[in-house]
Amino acid sequence: MRYADGPGARCEVFVETPADRVWELVTDIGLPARLSPELQRVAWLDGARGPAVGARFEGHNSRENMPDWRTVSEITELTEPAGAAGPGAFAWGVMDADGRYGEPVSDLVGALARWRFELLPEDGGTRLIQSVVIGPGRSGASLVIDARPELEEKIVDFRLNELRAGMTATLEGVKSLAEQGNRARPGH
Repeated sequence: MRYADGPGARCEVFVETPADRVWELVTDIGLPARLSPELQRVAWLDGARGPAVGARFEGHNSRENMPDWRTVSEITELTEPAGAAGPGAFAWGVMDADGRYGEPVSDLVGALARWRFELLPEDGGTRLIQSVVIGPGRSGASLVIDARPELEEKIVDFRLNELRAGMTATLEGVKSLAEQGNRARPGH
C-alpha cells in the first residue's frame, strides 16, 4: 500500500468492565503517554481543560535514532457511550504544526494521522477498538519514502506495524487499568 492511499491499522481488546469506566481512561489524553512506546507527554492548548470537539493538545514524541518531535492534535469526535445501550467514540487528527516534515500544518485537511477509539458495549463489558489512518499530510514516513521511493510499500508496512505495536500496548494498558478498577469496587 502506498502512503497516498491513506493506509491504516486497527487493534481491539475486550475489557471486562462497562464502557463508562473505559471512557474515563481513553478520554484522558495523558494516559497514552504512560502506555505508548512513542508518545512521551501531552498538554492541552488554547486554555482547554478537557476533551471537547475542536479542543487542541500538543504531543511530544520520541523514537530511537530520531530527533524528538512535537505534534498538535485537534479532537474531531467525542460521543460518550450511552451505558450498555450505545457505542462511544473519541477521535482526533494530528498535525505537524512545526513543519518538521514540510510546511507547517494547522488544519485537519493536512493531518499526518487520524486516531480513533471506539467503545462498543458487549456482554457486560466493552469492546475497545483503536484505529489510525496515516496521511495525507507529511510525516516521518514521508521523509524515509522521499529517500527510498522504491521501498515505499515496505516503509508503509513497517510504520503500520510500529503503530500496531503501540496500539496494542495502549489497549492492554487501558484494559489492565479498567479491570483493576473493577476489582477494587465491591461486588466485582
